[in-house]
Amino acid sequence: MARQFDVPAFYQSPIIGTVKDARQEADPRKKDLSPATLDFGPVRFKIARHFGFCYGVENAIEIAYRALEEHPEKAENERIFLLSEMIHNPHVNDDLRGRGIRFLRTTGGEQRIPFDELRPDDVVLLPAFGASVEVEEELKERGIDIESYDTTCPFVEKVWRKSDQIGSEDYSIVVHGKRYHEETRATLSRAKQNGPTVVVRDIDEAGKLAAVIRGEKSADFFYDTFADRYSEGFDPETDLRRLGVVNQTTMLATETQAIANLLKEALRARYGEADLEEHFADTSDTLCYATNENQNATLRLIEDGADAALIVGGYNSSNTGHLVELCEERMPTYFIRDADCVHSPAYIEHYDPHEQQEIETEGWMPEKRPVDLILTAGASCPDALLDDVLNKVTAWFPDARDVDEVLAPFRPDGG
Repeated sequence: MARQFDVPAFYQSPIIGTVKDARQEADPRKKDLSPATLDFGPVRFKIARHFGFCYGVENAIEIAYRALEEHPEKAENERIFLLSEMIHNPHVNDDLRGRGIRFLRTTGGEQRIPFDELRPDDVVLLPAFGASVEVEEELKERGIDIESYDTTCPFVEKVWRKSDQIGSEDYSIVVHGKRYHEETRATLSRAKQNGPTVVVRDIDEAGKLAAVIRGEKSADFFYDTFADRYSEGFDPETDLRRLGVVNQTTMLATETQAIANLLKEALRARYGEADLEEHFADTSDTLCYATNENQNATLRLIEDGADAALIVGGYNSSNTGHLVELCEERMPTYFIRDADCVHSPAYIEHYDPHEQQEIETEGWMPEKRPVDLILTAGASCPDALLDDVLNKVTAWFPDARDVDEVLAPFRPDGG
């Protein structure tokens, strides 16, 4: 039986929660990826089979609120700290701030509160993304307990263990990730202790690395292209002969696999088929199950078809951004923070991940009736926010069916 976490009730959802519970009861092994449809008449919402809080996020939330419960006097005096945002959702982080938790750093690593201001008896939480070795050592030198409230995702730690393993077996480590994302910074800090390490952002950068592997591009090209993304002393002449690929857990699983395949082919071209196993380590088991499930469920959702998609989550959430990328290839897609972004059928505010800014779109709601809308979210988004979006949109339709009627098929008693 899956572990049940103690997640605050205000993050939970009467509507989406009912659908999820019904799907879990009917399909406990999660083999059916088809979406659920909430049919309100003039508007129909297609709900993905998997989305919302994953194991790692629920674990982090439980630990953070336990820290507040166990140290009320420290919360009152603002002596509970998070290294940075616990997860990439503004509602969760704002609630923690409101309860007395202060953030030591920005998500980019800039210092907000100097570590010198910390006292040994302060409570410090490490975020779900983990922390770099250097930061952990600095906190420990100040007498800070970094173990009691460590919310690092177990699947991030799995990537760390894999990078340790392949590094110890004399492979260099390629990290598929965003160089300055907290998780990738933490992974890089560990991987480089065990072997030469380089970070690649996407399939295009992997192609450039492959050209160096095949000998088509020089060492200078490598240093220019991957500036600030390789470990100290990395030598492309010798350190690209044996490779293993690990990933930031929130990246597109399909892209991680494509990058691994591309580099494997480059090594085959350079060293031949016979010695390929000597040059390439199988690391496919580092893909996060939740990221993978959410992406597969979104692909199935897209196959089912819709007129537009609403994707809810924090704008700096990597895994949410990838769901947006998948949907926008097939339909108008709107990346929104919460229901406040959805002003009316004629006007919506949403985030453009390509321009990295919030934009406004008029006439976003298709005029056909019934209109089919995809509604899903990233792994750090509370289900309650989807309820808010759904309720706001259905309120625009006076003839919409009552929510209890719509949910009846998903309830055990049928009503």
